[in-house]
This record gives sequence, C-alpha cells and structure tokens, in this order.
Amino acid sequence: MTAGMGQARKRSEPRTLRRGLLCTLAAVGMWTVGIAGMAPAAVAADVQSKQWYLKAMGAEDIWKSATGEGITVAVIDSGVNPSTPSLKGQVLKGLDLSETKGDATDDYDGHGTTMAELIAGTGKGGGLQGLAPGAKIIPMRISDTGRQNEQSVNAHDAEDAIRAAADSEAQIINMSFASDFLDPQEIEAVKYAESKGKLFFAGVGNSAKKGNKPQYPANYPEVVGVAAIDSEGRVADYSQHGDFVDLAAPGNDIPRWCNTKFESYCDGDGGTSSATAITSASAALIWSAHPEWTANQVLRVMFESAAAPEGSKKGTLSNYLGHGVVRPGAHINRGLGKPGDPNLSPLTNKKTTASPAPSAPASSQAPKGESESDAVVTGSSKSTDDGGQLGLIIGIGAAVVIAVGAFAVIRKRRSA
Repeated sequence: MTAGMGQARKRSEPRTLRRGLLCTLAAVGMWTVGIAGMAPAAVAADVQSKQWYLKAMGAEDIWKSATGEGITVAVIDSGVNPSTPSLKGQVLKGLDLSETKGDATDDYDGHGTTMAELIAGTGKGGGLQGLAPGAKIIPMRISDTGRQNEQSVNAHDAEDAIRAAADSEAQIINMSFASDFLDPQEIEAVKYAESKGKLFFAGVGNSAKKGNKPQYPANYPEVVGVAAIDSEGRVADYSQHGDFVDLAAPGNDIPRWCNTKFESYCDGDGGTSSATAITSASAALIWSAHPEWTANQVLRVMFESAAAPEGSKKGTLSNYLGHGVVRPGAHINRGLGKPGDPNLSPLTNKKTTASPAPSAPASSQAPKGESESDAVVTGSSKSTDDGGQLGLIIGIGAAVVIAVGAFAVIRKRRSA
C-alpha cells in the first residue's frame, strides 16, 4: 500500500492469470504474431482466424442486420489506446479516474485496449475484429493491484468510474476487472448506474481452482456476472462458478495485445475478461437492433435466447453458465426472446426506476461525443440460423458434466 491510497483493493485481472485448459485438452503455449513489417492484410487474416467464436456465432449474418451502431460502451479498465488500426475512430473522449500519470488513452498494460477491440474493433490494419464494430467506446481508466503498489492512486477509482460511466452517454458498462472485496461505496455506484438505465457486465473471475471466491462487481445483484467457455462449448476450468453467474461467453484461445508497445498480439486465454467483452458486444448488437428498448428488455432477451445446458429444465439455472451462452444471432436472426416489461429487472425481479440519484463528482463526469482519434452459440453441432455449422461441437450440458462435474441447479434469487 502506498501513501495516500487509503485501503487499496486487490483486483484480479484475467489477462494476467495464466491457466491450463481443461484436463481433456493439451496445454496452450504462449506465442506472438508480429505486426511491424508485415502486410496488414496478412496479419489481420492471421489474428482474426484465431477469433474462432465469430464464425461460431454467425457474426457475418448478424452484421447484415445489426452492427452495434448507435450504442456506446464504457470500458472500465487499464485505459484504451485509440490509435490502434482497429480502434481508429471508435473511441470517444474518456476519463482517467486513477489519478496517476497519463490519461484514459494511456493503456498501461494493453488489457483495456484488447477489451475495446473485442467489443468494437473494426478489424482494419491487422487488428482484432470486434463483435459489434458499429459501437463506440468510452474509456474509463482505473488502477490494478500492481499500479496501486507502485504509486499513489485514487483508492475509489472503480466506484468513481462506475458513476462517471452512469453519467455518460454509454448504454452499456463493461468491467473486466475484479476484486475480492465488497465495497459499500461501489454498491451505491452500481445502484446509481442501474437507476440511470445502464446495462452492466463484469467478469466472475479466473480463480475457480484457487478458492472460487465471489468477485466484485460481478457478485452485486444489479451486475451481470459473465463466465468463460472454450471452443468446444465447455466451461473453462479457471472460470469461477456460483449463483453469481448469469451468462457465459467465449474466453479461451482469444488473441490479445502482448504489451504497451502495441506491436504484436499474443495467443492465450482471454479468461472471463474476454468473455465479458464479447457479452457486452452481444448486448450492443441486440440494443442497436432495438434502440427503443430499456436495459431490462435487452438483458431479458439475452437470457431467453442464450444456449442453456442440454437437458436442463425451464426455470433452472447453472452455477457454471447461468442462463447459458450468449448468442445474439438467435434473437437478431430468429427472433428468440421477448423483451417483456421495460421496468422490471430480470436480475432482481424488482421494478427499476430512472429517478436521478446524486450526481458523480465533477472530476468524474464523462465528456460526451468527441472521438479521441479525431480531436455463441453453443451446445449443438447442428446447422442453425445463427451461422451454419456452429463449431462448438460438444453439448454444453454434457461437456460441463465431463469437464468440471457441474449440473444445472435452481439458483438462489438475488436481492438488492
């Protein structure tokens, strides 16, 4: 702990936790794909070919109807570099809430930029292809444990960032950071975001084999907790599980920026960080197709159109997958899922209101508009309307049982 920090919270970043794959698979080694000096088209093809979930989710077919246009995602992370080829023109003016050297566009480890590209990257010039390339990004920079140990930081940067995101034009909040500790101020910030009509996604964490302790903000009732699966439709062995899991999304074998030089991508598991970004992008696709909907309606459709564990009974949820694996194409292309009551939260089953709560401090208010650069489907091998052969060939229900001994259970209802 450094002077002036107050009580710093330990945050676990999925990117930094190197885990083995499930026991049925061989371990994946680290390797890099160099960008400098290579033809951009060739690099793009190479990197994007490793984004296996795009084909599995039928992204090309989804983009014929929705790309995320008109939707903005606040990315609470390590910062976002708006100058990568894939993010040029995609990043709006953001904020640094950590009160450390740099600003929202100074990504201190590459994690936030990777998340932004997975959500809204255009894929140009050798970059990652975002699932919602029509969406825009507002970066909200906060500190991680290493940064907290190195310098004086704002000890309340996470809650300040959540409030700033709530006050911004963003409809969706993506937080691929996690903490072991419940924080009363963060609870209030999360409730404030809900009162402002935001849809908040957070990773459930990557420590299933090291205590499986609930992570925050994913464990708050108003936040959608996201777990990770692999390309075979199996729950990743590192993905934390419990009644805080609401949805699952691809997390294994997804490229990421290697470091802050932004010269090359590395292979590896993106963990629940990447799964959260892909879930946020899925929400952006659905919301762009129905801009008049509320956050509750978008989320309800995500729950109803998710690929649930095989053999699970209606009304049951999995502690490993929640409602199931996100598949925006099931709604956009086939109409699965009904929006329902615009003011009833599918998370808490309570009425939500848009009544204003106390505003965030002026220092954490998010600017609007201005661009920084300018100033699964799973569970079946059958052919579906979501994009032909899914590629996720093992049924979720069976795969979960084989891989981690999970089963569908009645989930405890969350309460505020």
